[in-house]
Amino acid sequence: MAFLRVTSPHDHIRRDTGDIMRLVAVAALPGLAALTLFFGWGNVINIIWASLVAIACEAAILKLRKRPVSFYIKDYSAVVTAVLLALAIPPYAPWWLTMVGVAFAIIIGKQIYGGLGFNPFNPAMLGYVVLLISFPIEMTSWPSPANIAGSTPDFVESLQIIFPMFASVPVDAITAATPLDIMKQNTSLTTAEFYLSEPVLNQGFLVASGYEWVNLGFLLGGIFLLQQRVYTWHAPVAFLGALTLCAILFNDGGSSASKGSALFHLLSGGTMLGAFFIITDPVTSPTTIKGKLWFGGCAGVIVFIIRCWGNYPDAVAFAVLLMNLCAPTIEYYTLPRTYGHDRSRRATEKDDS
Repeated sequence: MAFLRVTSPHDHIRRDTGDIMRLVAVAALPGLAALTLFFGWGNVINIIWASLVAIACEAAILKLRKRPVSFYIKDYSAVVTAVLLALAIPPYAPWWLTMVGVAFAIIIGKQIYGGLGFNPFNPAMLGYVVLLISFPIEMTSWPSPANIAGSTPDFVESLQIIFPMFASVPVDAITAATPLDIMKQNTSLTTAEFYLSEPVLNQGFLVASGYEWVNLGFLLGGIFLLQQRVYTWHAPVAFLGALTLCAILFNDGGSSASKGSALFHLLSGGTMLGAFFIITDPVTSPTTIKGKLWFGGCAGVIVFIIRCWGNYPDAVAFAVLLMNLCAPTIEYYTLPRTYGHDRSRRATEKDDS
């Protein structure tokens, strides 16, 4: 029997960075469709605007660094950063907010470290946190779902809200508190009474009207990426599992002290976007199997802690950035044992073989 004499690594999927980034963008379409259906055209406009800003910023910095602009633009990493940030911010965020966030993500979060592959933090989440801390009012102005508000702004009205220099449309008239905001503010009602008192909760199919379908859309996109073997299941499952376990432990039987059911936490906020599109970033997360499990699990616990006892209703971005800091240490302690060795080799140890 003849054996092929081929040296490692044995890579059977011939994809470059551009192919993977395009797959990520395609996988985000179900979530974007749900956002558009329930909240209007805002996120679509934000994605287009954010992508233009990201390409301009990337090209400008590459030009200053005397690097080939077209070569790096074609990997679509800047566009994916813009897409993820535009999906995370409120649909009718003003144009300047999106521009500031994307510019910070590309210039400070990515290019200042040397570009893709050298950035220690997820650029999209870095831009998101800067916006949330600097402009909390604009970053928490989410509209009511279409089935509660009765309608959503059409495409032209959405443009006028985002770019008010064309025509001023009052944003306050369409904004409302998100389910995570409402849950954090509850201090006296039981879970049953709480759900009956809030339309965004009692008109939902599973958890919260609109938000549940957005999360299910990103879940569908995440399953597609797993099927395409863009990443492994370890980090997303550990993240969702840890968040579920924490919610079960602190549910408190539906009393006023309840922090929300496991299903509520899974289908509210940016849970599925974070699980399948953020913590799976191969640059800023560990590459070992154990490392991915620790990374995702710890991120899930941090999300629950900040949601329930922190100052911010959602916490995916904060959890991801905190775990990005820990990623090198996690990688150091979770290197697998190589064949022919009695123990796992640390990242700083030399291979004597």
